[in-house]
Amino acid sequence: MATYAIGDIQGCYPALQRLLERVAFDPAQDRLWVVGDLVNRGPQSLQVLRLLRGFGAAATVVLGNHDLYLLMVAAGYERREDDDTLYQVMEAPDRDALLQWLAHRPLMHVDGDYVLVHAGLLPGWTVARAQELAGEVSAALTGPQAQEFLLNLAGNKPDRWSEDLEGWERLRVVVNAMTRMRFCTADGRMALRAKGPPDNAPPGTMPWFLVPDRFNRTHTIVCGHWSALGFYRAPGLIALDSGVVWGGKLTAVRLEDGEVIQVPG
Repeated sequence: MATYAIGDIQGCYPALQRLLERVAFDPAQDRLWVVGDLVNRGPQSLQVLRLLRGFGAAATVVLGNHDLYLLMVAAGYERREDDDTLYQVMEAPDRDALLQWLAHRPLMHVDGDYVLVHAGLLPGWTVARAQELAGEVSAALTGPQAQEFLLNLAGNKPDRWSEDLEGWERLRVVVNAMTRMRFCTADGRMALRAKGPPDNAPPGTMPWFLVPDRFNRTHTIVCGHWSALGFYRAPGLIALDSGVVWGGKLTAVRLEDGEVIQVPG
């Protein structure tokens, strides 16, 4: 049995197929961890969703910002025509089943010494506290106010966490940290508009994983989201987004021994 953590797929179904063939993935024995952003920008989001849903318990998937965008669009959020490739999903006969499956994916998964999350965790959050906050978001996504939550999810404010936050603002900060963050200040203010490589950090900020003493560091965080960072491995971190949708590679790491497997887009 092997566990393969895999980076952002973003509708690049042929690359996903090649990667699974390369490692001879067997859902009866092996496990797949996916860091989110299954869909959008690439052309075959529908096939990706169907495949991963079909793996059942063999696939552990956390939500990325593009996955949440799909759920927002389904809830009635105005679509971004310039980079939205979700038409196949929205028009599929099994759309409702796929969306329900997606809405039930968590923001964060913890197993042993590993944390699976799309973007990152804010300074000051312990893994246990982050799990609790991710659970609040999951409850909102699957509860009776799910549509209202999704229609109030967009936005960059508040840009930092406070235990005093309530309602949609509280949940928005959690979602933005776990699915959109790249840079933040030492005290956890997120620079959500900032993109590009780590050395392009806005003044006063740094890559979230370089904040000193960001949390207890008892776990290794497995994440994606940051194609300009690329595949990056350091103590306590495995970053897997190597930009397959931009002509880069799709990357996986076998967690048992750290072997890296990559296929071209």
